[in-house]
Amino acid sequence: MDAHSLTALLATSETLERELVSLLIIGLVAASVPLVVGLLRLRVAEVVLLLGFGILLGPNVLGLIEIDESVQLMNELGLGLLFFLAGYELEQSTIRGRSGRLAASGWVVSLVIALVVVWGLWELGVVNDLVGIAIALTTTAMGTLLPVVRDRGQLSTPFGQFFMGGGAAGEFGPILAIALLLGSKSMWITILVLAVFAVLAYLVWRAPGHLMSTRVRELMDRSHHTSSQTAVRWTVVLLLFLLTIAASFGFDAVLGAFVAGVILRRYSPPDAGNRLLPKVEAIGFGFFIPLFFIVSGANLDIASIAKNPLRLLLFFALLLLVRGLPQYVLYRYALPDTRERWQFSLYIATGLPLLVAITTIQVGAGVMLPENAAALVGAGALSVLVFPLLGDRINPRRETAAQDEVEAEPAR
Repeated sequence: MDAHSLTALLATSETLERELVSLLIIGLVAASVPLVVGLLRLRVAEVVLLLGFGILLGPNVLGLIEIDESVQLMNELGLGLLFFLAGYELEQSTIRGRSGRLAASGWVVSLVIALVVVWGLWELGVVNDLVGIAIALTTTAMGTLLPVVRDRGQLSTPFGQFFMGGGAAGEFGPILAIALLLGSKSMWITILVLAVFAVLAYLVWRAPGHLMSTRVRELMDRSHHTSSQTAVRWTVVLLLFLLTIAASFGFDAVLGAFVAGVILRRYSPPDAGNRLLPKVEAIGFGFFIPLFFIVSGANLDIASIAKNPLRLLLFFALLLLVRGLPQYVLYRYALPDTRERWQFSLYIATGLPLLVAITTIQVGAGVMLPENAAALVGAGALSVLVFPLLGDRINPRRETAAQDEVEAEPAR
């Protein structure tokens, strides 16, 4: 082996060692946070602590976590799995009828208000990315809050159904807006490409119905108890295929992930007999999704936030003004209880994952100022910390009822 090859081998070994150390630290944080929350009985969403530890251990503070290409790829998979599971949780009934109309009108109203408010900031020279920031303010962290709503037994209630509809609009609406308004192509070309993607997604949506013979279904079911795990493997293929197609068409990968989740839901058995979903959730929530939040914290430009904290507070207030308050008005008849409606509005105003995605896209394109991106992500993290907690304080009856239901479950 010559000197050049030996040098390259040593460099590769050192790189691998740094990557493994970073992954070990990320894994330790992901495994420790649930224990910290449970043992200390903290009324804080785990995602906030994951972000906080990411900031602390990331390159901007202690520098113990290095974000290289390998970790970044896993980060993208974590983001994809987060939206994949959000798409899977989407009930068709929540986007139809009254729930669907309210959700769609609520998001459109939020977008109009956001464009007006951000245009004023643009005129004042505070921001230089009007459309990107406006779209970011209309997002909802449905994927982040779904486990909270589900664990409290609220998904089957009117509150949960309306939240699913509003949350879906707060995720799918911005995803479409990103594709249409933030792409490098012209509007009409983007619409044409989006239509082609929709056709491909529809073909994938229909294909299993023609290919899944009785024999194939039996093999899929049997694989749950063997090392082949065929259903899990094909689920991963579905996710990666639509992620790749979306990225190839110039769209953000979250569009493909969300659609993949919706497609899988169509062919999955009811929850009681669903042996696939727990395994996919184990893959996602077990490692990749917490990795996404830790890496997002590590990438956060905390120095710019410390230098100008008022910018973060401004965006935090705008999340409530743009996304939350319109829902309080629009849902006055659907959710007549004012405390429940305030809780709903605060939940809908909570945003983070798409804020990370949008700011990453815009900063990478050189359109959004890094300080605005950091302030938006910081405001999203603060909303995850404050809004759900405040909503539960305003309407504590929901949490109590959910706890009673969980405690009574073994007696049934």
